[in-house]
Amino acid sequence: MKDPFYQKQKRAKSKTRLLEADAWLDSALYDGFKSAGRTYIKIQDFFSLFAVRGIKRFFVEIASDAMSFAAIGAVLMTALALSAMDATASGEFNRAEDYSVVFLDRYGNEIGRRGIRADDSVALSAIPDYMIEATLATEDRRFYNHLGIDVWGTLRALVSNVEGDSSLQGGSSITQQLAKNLFLTNERTLERKIKELFLAFWLEANFSKDEILKLYFDRSYMGGGAFGVVAAADFYFGKRIQDITLAEAAMLAGLFKAPTRYAPHVDLAAARGRANVVLSNLVDADFMTEGQVTGARRRPAEPIVRNDIAEAPNYFLDWAFLETKQLVGDSDEIGFIVRTTIDPELQDYAEDAIQTVLREEGDAFNVSQGALVAMDHDGAVRAMVGGVDYGASQYNRATNPTRQPGSSFKPFVYATVFEMTDYTPRSTITDAPVCIGNWCPQNYGRSYRGTTSIRAAVAASINTVPVRLSIQTGREPIADMAHRLGIQNDFPITRSLALGVASVSVLDMASSYAVFANGGCRATGYAVTRITTLSGDLVYDAPENTGCDRLLSDEVVLSMNDVLHAVNYGGTGGRAVVEGVPSAGKTGTTTSYRDAWYIGYTGNYVAAIWYGNDNYEPTNNLTGGRLPAQTWHNFMDNAHRGIEVLPLYGVEMEPRPLIIAEGEDAPGQAEEEAPPPTLTEAAAVKLLDLSEKMRQAQTGAGSGSLDQAAVPIPGSSESL
Repeated sequence: MKDPFYQKQKRAKSKTRLLEADAWLDSALYDGFKSAGRTYIKIQDFFSLFAVRGIKRFFVEIASDAMSFAAIGAVLMTALALSAMDATASGEFNRAEDYSVVFLDRYGNEIGRRGIRADDSVALSAIPDYMIEATLATEDRRFYNHLGIDVWGTLRALVSNVEGDSSLQGGSSITQQLAKNLFLTNERTLERKIKELFLAFWLEANFSKDEILKLYFDRSYMGGGAFGVVAAADFYFGKRIQDITLAEAAMLAGLFKAPTRYAPHVDLAAARGRANVVLSNLVDADFMTEGQVTGARRRPAEPIVRNDIAEAPNYFLDWAFLETKQLVGDSDEIGFIVRTTIDPELQDYAEDAIQTVLREEGDAFNVSQGALVAMDHDGAVRAMVGGVDYGASQYNRATNPTRQPGSSFKPFVYATVFEMTDYTPRSTITDAPVCIGNWCPQNYGRSYRGTTSIRAAVAASINTVPVRLSIQTGREPIADMAHRLGIQNDFPITRSLALGVASVSVLDMASSYAVFANGGCRATGYAVTRITTLSGDLVYDAPENTGCDRLLSDEVVLSMNDVLHAVNYGGTGGRAVVEGVPSAGKTGTTTSYRDAWYIGYTGNYVAAIWYGNDNYEPTNNLTGGRLPAQTWHNFMDNAHRGIEVLPLYGVEMEPRPLIIAEGEDAPGQAEEEAPPPTLTEAAAVKLLDLSEKMRQAQTGAGSGSLDQAAVPIPGSSESL
């Protein structure tokens, strides 16, 4: 046991140490604060030397705040321009559409072209001075004086636009426009504009003014698939750039900012008006006098006629061009001849069906756009309409999955039900109110039938029945069924999926219904059957359809054809019926009448039709059973004339007999010595190859031109 005196002494020493530490801490804090105070006074005295009072203080504060915001802006701009810095570090420019494709229809006749017309072989010094001056006067008058950004030109453009000048005053310099062409996209965002500014400075630092101008002349899109002024001169005027006149140069210079709007083959009057503005700019910029441009005003440019562009199936060609680029992959060749599935006669029927209905009844139903896809049972697309006017809008409404199908989605529900359960088209089910949580869908007309058959429910497009069935099967299998049959894009699996709350494309809907039409086999829509190089070398040949990639059992297909046949004969699709042509299909109408659909098929073709407005504005109570079904009828009525109407799989309805006009031979009744009216695919290909070899033997050339390679097949009408 320790001595109590010792314990007491130890506690006293500990207390003394604590008191000493406390005193030291207090002293240190006191001295520190006193030192800090003295330092602060010194700093205050120092900055007092720069004190500004009175009106000067106001300007100093403004300058200080401006510098602060400038520093913040610089940091923000640097952050947004990081990707642009990466682009300059790699040294890679945007890859141009570097394929040149000639498209043929299913019979071998040329129907259009896609890809680039580009030529950068002409030096800047060889381009006429008035072409250069017209471009500078219109696009960037101080090009040779600024460092990438024309501040005064931007202010001039802003003032002009505020005053309502419609002459397309541009605020971007030539260097900025080139930066966008070489590295960026056409999106209109603040981030892209900041990147554009950074890249403009980078171009000015790494290229001479003449090099920048040459790149601008070579890489700018000029409309009509032409990149650069050299290709544009050949495309629009059939001339070398060295040979164009002042009037033609003015028309070309007017294309840089709005090539599709002022392309002479799209709107010649607008192109000439724009060229006249360019001529005025030449005078205003002191490049020419009014007397020098008078002749060009009196004799405006005359572009060569290109009616083939307006008449081409452009929406189809855009889609076929994308498919072609996927099929050729990383081929070293840039020129191809592509045989497609399009049938020009059916394409005419499709365009006429859409345009006629919209012209006659579009205003009454407040609907402005329509789309149509028609295909064979194997997915070969024979006609495609992506909108009412390709010149006004190149957006393809037939291939973009942006619209809801409404009740035309219900066949996926019923196909799932027939596959997973013992239900048949004649099975009875209750049509009564049903809810999933707090969501309670209603039928059109808000009435209920009570006990009904599935066949009758499909024909009348009842809503409660597929919702009730989706509870039994689950919604995941329904989504899987839609994807299995042909819907390629993803969509959320919600309570309302059974009623078509998903985004689909017209093309995918046609492909999906083709599975019902062909007996249950996969039928993905396609456009290309054969690709060769300009010299005739085979790049791609579509495989022959030798078997069935079965997606549905025969029992399910028979049930689906039964119920969808009832839609046309006694249901909502009555307007689609073509006399003597067995058919089946389904109508579809979305909430607030924003989309109206009809997808149907016969023993010969499948066609999907959509109507709506691009801005998603509701129509005037338009349903799928009205204009879409009516359009489908008009198209199919024409499509089945003069051909053998085939029976519909699983439907007991006799098709009408083939009617032969007086003086024509019935199929199989022609004289034996007469040549066959059609060619098989193999014979057609051999004929093309033989014709090409004969031409090469005659000319001694080793490769053919675009025009020479497109050899039509006389008398051919065989499907490829």
